[in-house]
Amino acid sequence: MSFPEILVGIFEGFRITAAVVFYGLLFAVPFALVFGILQHFTRGILRFLVTAVIEFWRSSPVIILLFVFYYALPIFGVVMSAMTVSALVLGLNIGGYGSQAVRAALQALDPGQVEAGLALGLRRSRILLLIELPQAIAMMMPTLMNLVIQLVKGTALVSLVTLGDMTFRAKEIAQIEYNPVGIYSGLLLAYFIVCYPVTVIGRWLERRVGVGEGQAHGL
Repeated sequence: MSFPEILVGIFEGFRITAAVVFYGLLFAVPFALVFGILQHFTRGILRFLVTAVIEFWRSSPVIILLFVFYYALPIFGVVMSAMTVSALVLGLNIGGYGSQAVRAALQALDPGQVEAGLALGLRRSRILLLIELPQAIAMMMPTLMNLVIQLVKGTALVSLVTLGDMTFRAKEIAQIEYNPVGIYSGLLLAYFIVCYPVTVIGRWLERRVGVGEGQAHGL
């Protein structure tokens, strides 16, 4: 097979890769927001429990989590599809990192804004939703786009639970064509082709929300 044919064969798995990223974000975004906010506001034993959940997903190797959720949990009667396991594990792993970005952004805001909101008679929840979160999201934008790219790259592991993603297709081609250098170079190029537009979109979003260089790197 020629290199263009190898690349086309690899991209036959793009639909699965994109689906894992999409469904993974459905797990990652709510997890990051909820647990980042909880870690920022809670104290004592509740904060310890919230942190423990975050660190479990953030610190556990993704490959081990995939095997445990897909191959071990069915022993106890918990059966999930390969797509569900992949999206859940990758999403919550990235969500764990995202929660720290949320917490750090909230802590970086001027506390005087909260005091001003309370003085105007706003409830604490409305101050969070209307004043703090919009600013925090703008500050987090560079970090969040990096995490999306990490999620895309993490999909290279889902072939281990039988999903036919781009890495799975590359392995299939490698079993037919003895050209590992060409095949895995094609796979490398395929992931670059997928990730680079995410980087471009991220920079565009940074400009749209007005994230300054100093502010972005200060986070």
